[in-house]
Amino acid sequence: MDTFFNFISHITWWIWIIIGLALVALRDIIQRRHSISHNYPIVGHFRYLLESIGPEIRQYFVANNREELPFNRIERGWIYASAKSENNYEGFGTDRDIYAHQHIFINNAMIPYKVEDDHVNAQDRYFLPCAKVIGAHNKRRRPFRPASVINVSAMSFGSLSARAIDSLNKGCKIAGAYHNTGEGGLSPYHSNGSDVIFHFGTGYFGVRTEDGNFSMEKMKKLVEDNPFVRAIELKLSQGAKPGKGGVLPGEKINKEIAEIRGVEIGKTVLSPPNHKAFSTIPEMVDFIEAIAEETGLPVGIKAAIGKLEQWEELTDIMKNTGRGPDFITVDGGEGGTGAAPPSFADHVSLPWVYGFGDLYKLFQKKELEKQIVFIGSGKLGFPGKAAMAFSMGVDIINVAREAMMSIGCIQAKVCHTNRCPSGVATQSEWLQRGIDVPLKSERAGQYFKTFRKEFLEITHAVGHEHPCQFKMSDIELNVHDHNLSSELSLTYQYKKTPVPFNGMQSLKDCEYLGGNNRKHK
Repeated sequence: MDTFFNFISHITWWIWIIIGLALVALRDIIQRRHSISHNYPIVGHFRYLLESIGPEIRQYFVANNREELPFNRIERGWIYASAKSENNYEGFGTDRDIYAHQHIFINNAMIPYKVEDDHVNAQDRYFLPCAKVIGAHNKRRRPFRPASVINVSAMSFGSLSARAIDSLNKGCKIAGAYHNTGEGGLSPYHSNGSDVIFHFGTGYFGVRTEDGNFSMEKMKKLVEDNPFVRAIELKLSQGAKPGKGGVLPGEKINKEIAEIRGVEIGKTVLSPPNHKAFSTIPEMVDFIEAIAEETGLPVGIKAAIGKLEQWEELTDIMKNTGRGPDFITVDGGEGGTGAAPPSFADHVSLPWVYGFGDLYKLFQKKELEKQIVFIGSGKLGFPGKAAMAFSMGVDIINVAREAMMSIGCIQAKVCHTNRCPSGVATQSEWLQRGIDVPLKSERAGQYFKTFRKEFLEITHAVGHEHPCQFKMSDIELNVHDHNLSSELSLTYQYKKTPVPFNGMQSLKDCEYLGGNNRKHK
């Protein structure tokens, strides 16, 4: 034995390296799972290494500033700078190809709207609430005017980390925005003082019975115990994977998540594609009205848009009975924070701009557009895109990935792996430690405020006081050259119905105004 140890001790370090490489090469030749490693021992591993860091190499060294998807470097940089209160300006003119297909042009006025000294925005340049009151038309007992036209879209605790949800909620409180819970249920991290939209899907997490059905009693209790819940959103589908259910693996369901979602610890839970509470459009309307009656809150629906036949049925019921949703969130087929098969993310449902235009025209045809609050969700978290959305008929914008970036997301695109390097979309406690909640909440709040300030500046440049006054003639979209570019009304074949608006002060004085302006807290 002494001889053996003596022999080992005399082996130099470079010999050990050769021995290690020889063992790796032997393992590569013997195994049959990876043909590259088998055919090219040792060297083949470099292929897998380069493949694993390929997105980072392209993101930081190869792709130009306007090339990446879903968000390019210029867009991400604007969000990061806005969230940090840094200089988010560009110098030396735009580097965007302004002659490219679908480039947005905003038609400015010769003389902009003037903000007088006694105007609300002279005292608060971030003040920009929704021009409509959610639930007012249907006379819900607790109508709600969102205090911000930009808010956090549906992202669940479980999909995002506890610290990420905590940061977003506290950021919403700072900015006076609302926070949509996502379908993972209402967690303690949603309870820091901001307005909340409670969102649920086919899993009924947080309001489900033991056998997975919807519980009205739990819904009523949730609303009674949490007065900061201002509206309820029923998810029919989402842009990332419309018409497809989801699976929450048992290994992700710890004690905290199990209690919040109302499921068993460590047991895999299936969210089916279809709701159990209803199976037809009339039954869905009855379901919406029952929840609104029991809770007193406005109730809306969220969906990605494809076929319109069932939407036509819904509008007929609303027209004939005066019953139905108070708001509709239109999600784009561009996908979002939800993990999905590429076949769904790439092909199922229409992009936001097409889907929303089709739906708005349908509601306009039935003379229902004034009573619905339309919420847009699909890469709209930039003032220029917001101007286009409002000119098409949107009343509010929800943002998901943009909000994630404001608290540190770097678009690593590994949300589905539980290995998010920034700690935003992971349940790893070690990775979450990178999120400083007080700092990130300030940045989230500042992103929303900066967005509203710049959006207001664009609105004033066009000659309007509030974005609800945008007309489709205010925006042009590149089709080819300027002789063929056209106003949105010509491109999408409808004209937006004017939104009633009596000045920003009337919004400030509204008794239903949410956020930090709540009259009854």
